[in-house]
Amino acid sequence: MSTTFDHEAPASGKTDSGRRGSHAVRWWVLVVLGTAQLMVTLDATVVNIALPAAQHDLGFSDGSRQWVITGYALAFGSLLLLGGRLGDLFGRRTTFVTGLIGFAGASVVGGAATSFDVLVGARVAQGVFAALLAPAALSLLSVTFTQPSERPKAFGIFSALSGAGAAVGLLLGGMLTEWTSWRWVMYVNVIFAAVALIGALLLLAKPEITERPKIDVPGTITVSAALFAIVYGFAHVESTSWTDPVTLGFLIGGVVLLAVFVRLESRVAHPLLPLRLLLDRTRGGSFLAVFVLGMGMFSIFLFLTYYLEASIGYSPIQAGLAFLPMVAGIVASSTTVPSLLLPRVGPKAVIAAGFLVAASGMTLLTRLALDSTYVAHIMPGMILLGLGIGAVMTTAFQGATAGVHHEDAGVASAMINTSQQVGGSISTALLTTVASSAATDYLSSHKPGALSAAQAGVESYTATLAWGAGIFAVGAVLAAFLIPNRALAPSEGEPVIAH
Repeated sequence: MSTTFDHEAPASGKTDSGRRGSHAVRWWVLVVLGTAQLMVTLDATVVNIALPAAQHDLGFSDGSRQWVITGYALAFGSLLLLGGRLGDLFGRRTTFVTGLIGFAGASVVGGAATSFDVLVGARVAQGVFAALLAPAALSLLSVTFTQPSERPKAFGIFSALSGAGAAVGLLLGGMLTEWTSWRWVMYVNVIFAAVALIGALLLLAKPEITERPKIDVPGTITVSAALFAIVYGFAHVESTSWTDPVTLGFLIGGVVLLAVFVRLESRVAHPLLPLRLLLDRTRGGSFLAVFVLGMGMFSIFLFLTYYLEASIGYSPIQAGLAFLPMVAGIVASSTTVPSLLLPRVGPKAVIAAGFLVAASGMTLLTRLALDSTYVAHIMPGMILLGLGIGAVMTTAFQGATAGVHHEDAGVASAMINTSQQVGGSISTALLTTVASSAATDYLSSHKPGALSAAQAGVESYTATLAWGAGIFAVGAVLAAFLIPNRALAPSEGEPVIAH
């Protein structure tokens, strides 16, 4: 038995590493990873559409409803770094398969839930296994596609699925809820997981692990507690206020714990998150770009869905279909920018320009009104958003894993997911406050009535979209100042077993 790196594997060898390195099989591996990534990303929104039906069926209160969403976010967000590092230590193939099986099992339990507690417990379990699955999928992509000629295309396809997943989740959630039952928004994960699991067992080579450092227990506990506190604090804002003692306690505690974590990581022999990953300007800037992208994207999916359904009367399926032009834009830019633009203008220009294009699309949507039409007023902004988001996402994903050694690929991938998750948590809390204030301000200066109430809703949604445009504009400025405009180095291939 010997080991070899993927990018050094013979193109037509008959060993495991040769199969992993062959052109044909490598692209089938991308199909497997993309299927798993699509399942995780669409699960962030597919449940939202089904919540009213689940609430009616299981009989839980409006105040409890948020825990179906928050439970998943807390488990996923707080355990991502640990999940990524476990993949580095015990093998990405193992954590990927474990994540798939666990996620599917939790989905079955959630779909069969007969009480609110079981449903929330299943969502928490989904978050736990997603924290294993998501970093493993991206890190496997990173160590599988190490050839500069193939890497941009592979990351483009993967990014397209990541960006489109949330919008597809809205459509799929509406279809399943309307045509079958809310329970199928959980059961459908089993289909995705089964396809990915069969492919993983057949195609993913077993890694050769010659050295297994100890897990950084103090760092793991500290950062998990910090991320939990931050995500919970921002989730708590939605039901209370920014000055609520519990909210402030969790947010301040989370920031303090993050500072302690950074201090710990600079002193331990085997850190959970090596600080060298963050100090590189390309990777650090890319993590920040993903954070800003997460902040802006949540305002699109959450508040634009509210507008489509509450203000102009779309059904859940119609609202999901309305996002398809944005999906098309994401797919188009994610699959063309890496090969056509990135080599010519560099990552700084692509990410900054992508944010500006997305900001322009969001700005168009701030002009929405009660009598807006889809083709004239909604679709153009959707297309621009998709083009901008796709360009930023595919470039930032590559930049965040650029030049990463295989033993750090998992935790680097986890940082991408963590950045997006925390960014989304912050913006959901912030923009919910913005929406509420805008509606209150409008109602206070207009005569009460049905029309005023409807217009106040539109004012609240367009206010959040204006903030989203501003967030994307800030992202463009940060990218222009922080990210160096040099070619993105590929990751190191993973040593795999050869017989």
